[in-house]
Amino acid sequence: MPTTYTVIRRPLITERALGAKETEDTLVFEVAPKATKNQIKQAVEALFKVKVSTVRTANYPGKERRRGRFAGYRPDWKKAYVRLQAGEKMPEYIDNL
Repeated sequence: MPTTYTVIRRPLITERALGAKETEDTLVFEVAPKATKNQIKQAVEALFKVKVSTVRTANYPGKERRRGRFAGYRPDWKKAYVRLQAGEKMPEYIDNL
């Protein structure tokens, strides 16, 4: 059984993610690639003490990066959009931005 902090790696703090947070009551996280929607839902509910309505996920393949003649790949990663139920208070995980 994965723990809360192995399922949710970090919140994504971008313009698009902050816009979704303000207008759509949706939180955006980078999550473990093998995490399921139910595991993500349980982790967010346990961590922030809120009720989750829906979870949408997107997988992103790692991009090729070069350092001179040496090439490598960044790791694959997964993003989760977590919508809260109506009437839930939005948690504040960023300050002073």
